[in-house]
Amino acid sequence: MAQFHASERAVASAPEGGGIGGDPCRPRHIPVLLHETLEALVPALRGEGARYLDGTLGLGGHAAAIMAAAAPSARLCGLDRDEQALELARAALAPLGERAHLFHLCYGDFEEALDSLGWDRIDAALIDIGVSSLQLDEAGRGFSFNSDGPLDMRMDQGSGRPSARHWVNRESFATLKECIATLGEEPQAGRIARAIVDARQKAPIETTLQLAHIVERAYPPAWRAKARRHPATRTFQALRMAVNDELGELRRFLDAVLGRLRVGGRLAVITFHSLEDRMVKQSMRHWAEGCRCPRHVPRCVCGHTPEVRLLHKKPLTAGESELAANPRSGCAKLRAVEKIAEAVS
Repeated sequence: MAQFHASERAVASAPEGGGIGGDPCRPRHIPVLLHETLEALVPALRGEGARYLDGTLGLGGHAAAIMAAAAPSARLCGLDRDEQALELARAALAPLGERAHLFHLCYGDFEEALDSLGWDRIDAALIDIGVSSLQLDEAGRGFSFNSDGPLDMRMDQGSGRPSARHWVNRESFATLKECIATLGEEPQAGRIARAIVDARQKAPIETTLQLAHIVERAYPPAWRAKARRHPATRTFQALRMAVNDELGELRRFLDAVLGRLRVGGRLAVITFHSLEDRMVKQSMRHWAEGCRCPRHVPRCVCGHTPEVRLLHKKPLTAGESELAANPRSGCAKLRAVEKIAEAVS
């Protein structure tokens, strides 16, 4: 099985010989849980004309490795909402020629891409969700509190969606508190939301470091002293997820993808956040259920049979060697299923 060292969710230093897309000046990116993803998906891509959907191309690392291990006639439908990432992926996947079809789309809109290709069904699908290293490491994208940049956080900067700057300067105290508490699972959400509202009354909050300092000062001193992460971590996460409607995007994908997967096809999802992982886990377990009759019914009358087989009882996580090479893989979880039957209406 071919080995690859290019793309998505974490950055390593560039070894000799170049980085992404052959550019020696760019750091080489490492696709997270690559071996586990290959084992989950490649068995479904060995047939003639196999069709593979990568809903989050990033810089193309997962897609390149999977296509190298798939049947020579396999075709790729690759999506990304980030135009900068898509252009880099286009260069990285250029050797695939006409076997690769790339679209500037959110993965929740994947059916639009499949319909444009005339693909009724696919053999395998992957989404690797969350913020990418390309976004985190460029201050101008406004995702990180580690360097100063404009408060943006939009994965698709041309989408017309409100940026993080809009959220912190215009949304109500109640909306900010709910966002930070729910999407960031931040116990200090009320104090942070109040600090944001108070600060913006004096001057607009324009940059990432401005916001990070406001959040840090809102934390009680005792909490700051014991914190293992920067106090702004959860707030930045919450704002990013709200700005990009990340849970809504995931729900749209999960509601549609099983209907486009052929029997025998496989789906893998990599998450980095507990809310997303919970949503994926619940959906996959629901698909894998047999009888759905109430517990008090003595025998099954619904006739429901499982639609998928869970490939792993628990999510797969990074091993010691991957963690050593790629610390950002520590939060990654992979869940995968194989479709075994069509839904019975």
